[in-house]
Amino acid sequence: MKYAAARPLADPATAARKLVEIASGIEPVQDGRIYIELVNVPFLKMGGTGEEFRAGIALAHERGWIELHESGTFLRLTQANPLA
Repeated sequence: MKYAAARPLADPATAARKLVEIASGIEPVQDGRIYIELVNVPFLKMGGTGEEFRAGIALAHERGWIELHESGTFLRLTQANPLA
């Protein structure tokens, strides 16, 4: 019998911090905006799932670490992010 391996990004707080870390390494396009897919792809390549990504984004937004554009296309890091 095989047991499922623990998912390191399953915890929303861990996922939110990892998303902010990824976003911090990306050059904003204009006005501090970062395309969300530039954060999504590395997160998924690290083994995260779409559900974990959404939970991490929601928590980071709730905690004030990021601002989400109304279109859902961009995000912007705030001064309150844990890596600042």
